[in-house]
This record gives sequence, structure tokens and C-alpha cells, in this order.
Amino acid sequence: MADEPDESEKTEDPSERKLTEARNKGNVAKSQEVNSWFMLLAATIVILLFVDDMAISISQAMRAFLEKAHDFTFDGGGIMQSMELVLWAALGAIALPFMVFMIAGFAGNVVQHGFLLQFESIQPKLSKISPLAGLKRLFSSTSLVNFAKSLAKLVIVSVLIALIMWPSADSLEVMVAMDVSVLLAHVQVLALKILAAVVALYTVVAAADYAYQRQQWWNKLKMTAQEVKDEYKQQEGDPTVKGKIRQVRMERGRKRMMAAVPEASVVITNPTHYAVALKFESGMPAPVCIAKGIDALALKIREVATEHDIPLVENPPLARALHASVEVDDEIPEDHYKAVAEVIGFVMRLNAQKQN
Repeated sequence: MADEPDESEKTEDPSERKLTEARNKGNVAKSQEVNSWFMLLAATIVILLFVDDMAISISQAMRAFLEKAHDFTFDGGGIMQSMELVLWAALGAIALPFMVFMIAGFAGNVVQHGFLLQFESIQPKLSKISPLAGLKRLFSSTSLVNFAKSLAKLVIVSVLIALIMWPSADSLEVMVAMDVSVLLAHVQVLALKILAAVVALYTVVAAADYAYQRQQWWNKLKMTAQEVKDEYKQQEGDPTVKGKIRQVRMERGRKRMMAAVPEASVVITNPTHYAVALKFESGMPAPVCIAKGIDALALKIREVATEHDIPLVENPPLARALHASVEVDDEIPEDHYKAVAEVIGFVMRLNAQKQN
């Protein structure tokens, strides 16, 4: 599609959010060769551990069936009874091997991407039944790579089986004359040799294919620089908008602070660069800073204080220290109690003189 970014523009690793969204949609790194390896391993285990018991169970069931064949009637009910006996015997023989294959199929997926339960990938989509989309998938680079891999696997496995079977080629002619029990043991040994070799081969194939599939999956999830910025805006908010909000909040705080200046007991100044308005009333544990500012804001605080006849006291070191150590609406630190007490004492004496 025209609005999709070019693959060459995807230079950024996928974010945690994109990885999580992809996983929730069932889009995970997955190699079919890993699943095949587990199924081959399961087949090897079944032949090694269960094939003898399966053969014995089935043979016993068939022997019992044949020995009592004359007792069965072949009307509708008799046929159903015979089929049920055979079915239950077969199910009993394959129950454990079937469980081994079930566990192998489950493990093949879990080891690749953990336990994942989602239904989005199996929901019907028009693109899945579209002939045009099907042709695109059929002749895509992924399909060609998969075809090449399948062909290579077929050739390699065929050569491997031929190499294993070749030393036993002379015995194949006499196998038709072997007793069934001997024949089954011989076939079991050959099957185990073949499966062991194929499992060893598929260990390399599965590991390489998983690394390839994971890299392809990772590359598809990569993001452009613009996508990273857009995601950041969605998660953290647009920096421009956040800046405007911060500016509005600062402006409101400044207005609220200037409205409190007329309630100040004293304004300590630098005299021109700093201004800190303090309020102290009887019963308060310590003076409180109700306004502070530097430069233009300090000038505005001094103007409002002058308009409302609030005393201005020039004390540059104290003004700078208070501006750096106390926030608006907070009590002054204990370190400045003495210096502030002297200023407030001076103001109180000044006010007493005015009253006299």
C-alpha cells in the first residue's frame, strides 16, 4: 500500500509496546522446523518405548477377535459390536503414543514463544480467501524461500536415509521370509537409526530456521523514526501540548501568587534581581513564603508590595538564599530562622513607630 513505510526506512528496533501488540495478535517468531523436530523426537520415543506394547496389544486383540469370530453375528448389531471391540483395542494401544505426540506439539510452540492463547489469527478475513492475495503469497519471496528449504530438506533427508539403508540392502531381500516377530524387531532397529539421524540433522535445521524466522519477524516489526516519535506522543503526550499546558499552569500559579502578595508581612529583595514575600502572623510556627521571583517577576512583586504598603527590606544574601531553598506556600527552613526573625523584628519595630 502507498501509505506503508518503505522497509529501508525502518531503522529503529520495535518498542515494547509494539512487541506486546504483535504478541496479542498472535504475531510471534515461529519456525515450523522446530515443531517438526519435536514431532520427529516424539516418533523416535514412541518407536523406542511403546511400539512393542502397541504390537502386543493389537495382536492380542486381533487374536481374541479371530478366535471368537464364529461367535459374532453379522447382522447390524453384530457388526457394530465387532467394530466397537476393534476400536477400543486400537484406542487402548495408541493412547500413550498419542499423548506423547500431543505433548510434543504443545512443547514445539511453547519453547518458541511461551504460552500464547489468542483467537485473532483464526478469525475469517477476506484477504485469506482473496485469489489475488493468494497469488501474491504464492509467488512471494517468503514462499520461494520456503519452497527452496523444502526441496533442500527432501534431498538431504533422502540422501541420509539412503546412506543408512545402504549397509542393510542385502538383508532387505530376505526380510520377506522372516518371521513376523523378527521382522518387526528388524524394522524397528532400522526405523530408530533413520529417525535418530534425521533428528540429529533437524536439530541443526531447526536452530538455523528459528534464527532466520526470528530475524525476519524482528525486521518486519522494526519502526521508522517517525513511528517512534508518534508512539512517544501517544504514550507521553505531544511535547508541544505538554509545554503549553505547563505554561498555562505556570501562568495560573503566577497569578495566584501575585494575588497573595498583599497579604505579605515583608518582602525581602536583592534589591533588583530577587524578591521573596513572607507572611507571618501570631500563632504561626514559622514564616511562610507566599511569593518569590527573579528579574521581571521580582519587579512585579515589589510593585504590588509598594501599592499595598508592604515593607521592602533589602538583604541580598538572604533574598538569594530564601529563593533557592524555599518553595511557595512552604515554611522557611530552620537555617534561616535567625536572619528572618531579625528582618521581621525590624519590620515590627518600624510598624510600631508608624503607629506612634
